Amino acid sequence: MSDSSPLPPVLLRSEAELAHDALTTPLLSRAARLARWAGPGTRVDAGGSLVEEQLPEAAETLGLTGDDAAAYAAEAWRVALDTGLVEVADEEAGTVRAGEELTLVTGGAPADVLAVWLAALETVVADAAVPDLDGLVDALDEGGEIDFESLGWDPEAEAEFLDGVLGSLYLLTASTADADVTGGGPVPLPVLAASMIMPSDMGEPTNDVLEQISDAMMRLDDQFRMLEPIGLVEYQPVDEALIAEADEEPVAPVDETDVSHYGAVRLTPLGVYGLRARLLEAGFEAPTVGELADKGADVLLHGTSGFPPAAAQAETSQWLAGREPLPAARELLAAARGADAGAPLRRLRCQQALSLVGLEAEPALREVLDDPELGGLARVWLSERGASDVPAPSQDLVFWLTIDTVAAQLQAEGNSEELQALVEGLAQQHSGFFATAWRVEHPATADVLEAMGRLHPDKKVAKEARKAAFKARSQQPG
Repeated sequence: MSDSSPLPPVLLRSEAELAHDALTTPLLSRAARLARWAGPGTRVDAGGSLVEEQLPEAAETLGLTGDDAAAYAAEAWRVALDTGLVEVADEEAGTVRAGEELTLVTGGAPADVLAVWLAALETVVADAAVPDLDGLVDALDEGGEIDFESLGWDPEAEAEFLDGVLGSLYLLTASTADADVTGGGPVPLPVLAASMIMPSDMGEPTNDVLEQISDAMMRLDDQFRMLEPIGLVEYQPVDEALIAEADEEPVAPVDETDVSHYGAVRLTPLGVYGLRARLLEAGFEAPTVGELADKGADVLLHGTSGFPPAAAQAETSQWLAGREPLPAARELLAAARGADAGAPLRRLRCQQALSLVGLEAEPALREVLDDPELGGLARVWLSERGASDVPAPSQDLVFWLTIDTVAAQLQAEGNSEELQALVEGLAQQHSGFFATAWRVEHPATADVLEAMGRLHPDKKVAKEARKAAFKARSQQPG
């Protein structure tokens, strides 16, 4: 993922909602409870960790039982220490006191709570990048330092891998988000692992690549189990039967073709907020829906040109919410004009924006009925609303609007299945389409006809389209 181009925008929940979510995450709430529990009698070692004798009481304070209770308590304490909820009062005596950040969690503003949560997130992400080092003691060299090479572990590479995975998850979430743009559906773990391992131009993965993807899935399974308690993700773990030791019999047979057994992960709204904050810190451009609300229509139409449909609609809705319908429609129409390469997509975004405006905007649409660039979309808008006295379009206008629409779809979606269906429909509905289309005086005519030649499955029709594209180019100036 490059930091040279902006990521798709996300719609963030309010700080108050996010702060509430942060306070109710299992890990931060446990850390805050331990910070309030800690007192003059609480003892820590030289690194600030609770001494072993304190762990049973800490676990009991958190209501934790079972074999992992002490480990969960130690983890919560580490988060409390790293976030400043507690601090070491006397290193020699090994005593602690409540930290300044504890008052922010209990009575601070939402932004203060989120700052503490982000600090906790960094602790958990750093821990998640560390594998389960069973051989850690054996890997100590003579000087007491960890010999990472003997462990086969590269700390920087592990951290970069996890950062890459989280960035890929953010991108997948932002690109496929549903109507509220706060997060998409669950991403299957094999898909996420493959996005990190498989080259983009690889067709069928090799056995070696499949093995790497399988290893990555197991690493991710451990990491997402750790990241779920801080509220970053909702995680469905890999089915235990799939990771049983070779000499173990699974409790029940597993259908290995069912992708649901391989785990799935989804960013929470809080996770979207957290990863966006990390991406901004790393120098990425990570926009949010609503950033264009106070800008002009030209900025809106240009800015949303690369947005996914749901994000574009959400951004446009916020832009319209602060404006009167009639002047907003006039401003949108004025910004949609142009013969540059981006103009068709601007007009498509304008048409989509106007679909959200009521009949109050009708005068603005009637004003552009004779405009060669806007008259077509104006007629569509008026007709869809049952307006009277809408003049029929000329054949030239129909063909111009068709070329403009296909050009916009090419810019927005590329060679998509939807565009292919549109191309097939156009060639089928209009007898002699290509004989007329090449004469259309639109800057994108030749490019559109070439695309139709690529996309149409009928070889004869595709050949007609390519011939028409050649004629269109031959009449272009220069």
